[in-house]
Amino acid sequence: MRPLEALARCTLFVRAQRCCALLCVLAAAFFAKTASAQPLPPAKELLLWQKLDATVHEEDRKLDGVLGVAILDLSTGHTLLLNADEVLPTASSIKIAILAELYRQAQQGKLKLTDLYTLQSSDLVGGSGITNALTPGVTRLTLRDVATLMISVSDNSATNIVIDRVGMENVNALLDSLNLSHIRLRRNMMDLKAASEGRENVASPREMMLLLEALYRGKVLNKEMTADFFNLLSIHKESYIPRELPEDLRVANKPGELEGVRNDSGIVFTGNRPYVISVMTTYLRHERDGGDTIIHISNAAYQMFDRLSRASQYGRVVSPHDSSLP
Repeated sequence: MRPLEALARCTLFVRAQRCCALLCVLAAAFFAKTASAQPLPPAKELLLWQKLDATVHEEDRKLDGVLGVAILDLSTGHTLLLNADEVLPTASSIKIAILAELYRQAQQGKLKLTDLYTLQSSDLVGGSGITNALTPGVTRLTLRDVATLMISVSDNSATNIVIDRVGMENVNALLDSLNLSHIRLRRNMMDLKAASEGRENVASPREMMLLLEALYRGKVLNKEMTADFFNLLSIHKESYIPRELPEDLRVANKPGELEGVRNDSGIVFTGNRPYVISVMTTYLRHERDGGDTIIHISNAAYQMFDRLSRASQYGRVVSPHDSSLP
């Protein structure tokens, strides 16, 4: 071999070694960052998470529309995310943030949940439901009653009353304080002019998940207010997350519906493994398919967390009455 050729090969070999070393360093840094960002569950649990992830991706494949999912195990911090940072229309799910600001102002003494409000004719908008059947100028409700209508039957007139009382800018300021820049309240309910101008109420699945986690962990409200907040959010309502779950299971959630949009976000209190789930869909060809997708993902998540809640570390599910065959 000629000296120059040998030198060239040696140089290439050294460069290749340096590239391999650099790739190893970058890979190590990446995995270290990933590991620090999200704790890994035990190996057997991880297999269950992988199956849930496969189910979510299969639902995404079948849906004629855009799907975003964020699921958080409140016991371990482990998450499952799909298109979780996409900013999507919230529809009525934004009412979780509005309710949080109402309770925060009550905690600060700026208002009382027992303050009375007299319903006015000017309050009534489309999608009002119960408030349309009440007598304006005569009907008096506490602010908590108004909030109950906002959450339980998604009454839009009641929602606008709460927005006007707490201030739209204050709702967004609360979200800013939690570093949730993708959740934005930009218009009142049924403000079609604002919607046509692009002023939509929006969020990402990840930030809806993080908002609910912050509320659950007492980062927004004190213990008493947190308990009452989730009591109100747990009122039974027509929604997707609890549709196929046990009737006695506590679910604190708020769905949302618009043309081409179906959403639901909440906390499912499954024994000692409560979890947050936010499923958002948009660009739907058929709205019913979006609702069915949320139901299927919610059911799959519950089946996993219910087993984890009742199982030993080895996976033996322990129930009060063991009905399994010997």
